[in-house]
Amino acid sequence: MAQRDALFPPGRQALYDQNRYSAAIRSGDLLFVSGQVGSREDGSPEPDFARQVQRAFDNLAAVLKVAGASFDDIVDITTFHTDPAAQLDTVLAVKDRFFPAAPYPAWTAVGVTWLAGFDFEIKAIIRLPQPG
Repeated sequence: MAQRDALFPPGRQALYDQNRYSAAIRSGDLLFVSGQVGSREDGSPEPDFARQVQRAFDNLAAVLKVAGASFDDIVDITTFHTDPAAQLDTVLAVKDRFFPAAPYPAWTAVGVTWLAGFDFEIKAIIRLPQPG
């Protein structure tokens, strides 16, 4: 079996321990990031939707930083939305700040009915930069 290393951003270990999953798993030159939500420091959902999306991307950025990666290294994202039609413009406005130019990552957007009190979640697959 391939080596798997769990990665966690600083200050959020309790959230992952409580729910029994890893923020990200590094396997070879790939990084698989679990869904990141727009939680506040206490783990509760950010009530303002635009800020919730921003926080989700910020939480993704924290995981990328621990892995030595950036948004330029992301090859695939999946986003989950509780009301895709109403939320898409807001999501695109935030997403475009993190991915301002082509080539954009592959993107799958999924409408869902439950996100544990959140309205948006983003997960990603990253090809890690090679040293040297």
